[in-house]
Amino acid sequence: MAFTSHLAIWVTFLFTISSFPSPCTATMRKPSALVQQQPLVLNYHKGPLLKGNLTVNIVWYGKFSPSQRSILVDFVQSLSSGQRTPQPSVSSWWQTTGGYKGGPSTPIVGNQILDETYSLGKALTDQKLVALAAKASKGQNAAINVVLTGADVTVDGFCSSRCGSHGSGIEGRKTGKLAYAWVGNPASQCPGQCAWPFHQPIYGPQTPPLVPPNGDVGIDGMVISLATVLAGAVTNPFENGYFQGSKDAPLEAVSACTGIFGKGAYPGYPGDVIRDKTTGVSYNAFGVRGRKYLLPAMWDPQTSTCKTLV
Repeated sequence: MAFTSHLAIWVTFLFTISSFPSPCTATMRKPSALVQQQPLVLNYHKGPLLKGNLTVNIVWYGKFSPSQRSILVDFVQSLSSGQRTPQPSVSSWWQTTGGYKGGPSTPIVGNQILDETYSLGKALTDQKLVALAAKASKGQNAAINVVLTGADVTVDGFCSSRCGSHGSGIEGRKTGKLAYAWVGNPASQCPGQCAWPFHQPIYGPQTPPLVPPNGDVGIDGMVISLATVLAGAVTNPFENGYFQGSKDAPLEAVSACTGIFGKGAYPGYPGDVIRDKTTGVSYNAFGVRGRKYLLPAMWDPQTSTCKTLV
């Protein structure tokens, strides 16, 4: 679908795949002044969650440099890096998902497929995304197949309503379903929507953008969207997990906290995050191999609030 007691909606996650249960999407981060009056509670709808060892298979569709792939792969590896990284860490952010029913999941990078020849063209429908995700499936029973599209690939709804999505429907060997996710690179198509706060927003308060921690506005924006859809995929993989509102457009673990990256966040301001005095980059989490990332707040079921790392 696919960012505190007060809810600022900057990215709306929409589920639009027609031939499968509606997928959750990470969509445009656009400023809004919506304020939630009622306590934020993601209800559990008694469905299965993705827990335990979890394989993240990746399809690279279009052009990604080795450096760009490394940033995103390192992020996934950082989710379960434990004490190997300084605090606040990407893994400590991910540990919040362990407070949802069933305990934690441990993501590991699995199959990686490079599709640099645009086998299905440069304009993708939701059905084509599902077909691409299926290429990475090797019959694992606990897996998320992730499609990452390059900056010159258009996807239905990309930029206009979403920055990424997750859903289900790929046949598994035993479970009958595998989860999938998609995130697009917004660098050339919509950095003001899907790469905020690393780019000036196209709507709302025009605060100065932050300097991306890995020096790539599009890829650092993809990290935020990937974090959003992965958290949604493990806590609401089959539309009957944790969410608030309609299952066709739910608020999930991260999309319920849209626009919040640090304490004191409000529309147009991502909150107090860490700023490197030497390079000027902004971040709130350390990853493997010295990486730094900016991650969105996540709803904590233990406190019913949006939890930030700093």
